[in-house]
Amino acid sequence: MIREAMRRAVDVVVVGGGAFGLAMSHALTQRAIDHVVIERGEVGHAWRAERWDSLRLLTPNWMCRLPGHAYDGCDPDGYMGAADVAGFLAGYAVRARAPVLPHTTVQRVMPSGDGYLVRTDQGDLRCRAVVLASGACSRPAVPRLADDVPRSVAQWTARDYRRPAQLAPGGVLVVGASATGLQLALEIQRSGRRVLLAAGEHVRMPRLYRGRDVQWWLLASGVLDQRIESIDDLRRARGLPSPQLVGSDARETLDLGVVQRHGVEVCGRLAGVRGSRALFSGSLRNVCALADLKMGRMLDGFDAWATGQGLDGEVAPPQRFAPTRVAASPRLAAELGTELHSIVWATGYRPHFGWLDLPVFDRSGGLRHDRGIVDAPGIYVLGLPLLRRRKSSFIHGAEDDVHEIAAHLVGHLDRTARTDARVLC
Repeated sequence: MIREAMRRAVDVVVVGGGAFGLAMSHALTQRAIDHVVIERGEVGHAWRAERWDSLRLLTPNWMCRLPGHAYDGCDPDGYMGAADVAGFLAGYAVRARAPVLPHTTVQRVMPSGDGYLVRTDQGDLRCRAVVLASGACSRPAVPRLADDVPRSVAQWTARDYRRPAQLAPGGVLVVGASATGLQLALEIQRSGRRVLLAAGEHVRMPRLYRGRDVQWWLLASGVLDQRIESIDDLRRARGLPSPQLVGSDARETLDLGVVQRHGVEVCGRLAGVRGSRALFSGSLRNVCALADLKMGRMLDGFDAWATGQGLDGEVAPPQRFAPTRVAASPRLAAELGTELHSIVWATGYRPHFGWLDLPVFDRSGGLRHDRGIVDAPGIYVLGLPLLRRRKSSFIHGAEDDVHEIAAHLVGHLDRTARTDARVLC
């Protein structure tokens, strides 16, 4: 199929065989638009090969849905693991009859005539439009100060890490206090290692609120459907870390207080590395107080919405949570190579479009786009945080964004077809 596809032109090339690429393929198939989906591995490759063993989704299974496909298992309130997500996507690809070209890596996308040339390690494709659906988690976002860490200290990213047994004996520094950082810190601590957690800005959130999953509240109250046009500081909103959540059978809350009760020592943000010393910010107390305040405001909003909807009798009474406990004098430094022998960077991810040979990047290297419509005719992007809505990077958020972007893409194809017809005349 790969060689056959490489011999012809198609209307659209979709780069990425994950949730967003497959959702776009479904939309294009419904519109009878000739296309292919290029995937560097098997469908759902990142879930198969780039996630730690114990990972589970932060959203309950009942939220896992794509156009024409939804979770139909026996545990709707559970949380799928990485292998389960890969299986969910593989099943969707079969059901949607997505024209996936597996084990094909995009090397370059460049203008060609009135369309684009997509160069891959399996050959070249010509097309009229390209959809970038490789997602927001292509590469770990490791800060520059990692270069200052002594060579004797092993460094891992959340993409490389699989299980505690990989790590060298001795203490571990986990950098980052979002969902990933807390989960890994707790897992490594439970393996018998001493763990320091460097915590900067974070989003505190209970797993359950008034008897229901917090994701139910976010969805039902309209928070996740909020469009970016109504968000005051969009740049800041797009840069916020993921909430402190974990998917578990017990549906338990995970926050800084929980990991501290299990023995993890929480420090401030990693501010620098000087020689063999890791230096931590002294702002931990203020950062935690701000996270507590914002969580309280969010819960106030849920309560007001529930009252307005007449739901107070259907859910548990309002509740509030204790402030985050902070040590009287959080440590400001630790010795690398003696106290700490490994660092795990849980500092998030960033998208990667280095193979896009087009003038569509801003001064900081970010992709210039307007709600997924890239600053080049016929180029689109999906799956980035707050692309069009707060839910844009969620699996269940693909459907609405794909519906709107596919409509624009169809318009582009129609316009270019009319232009071609006029030229021929």
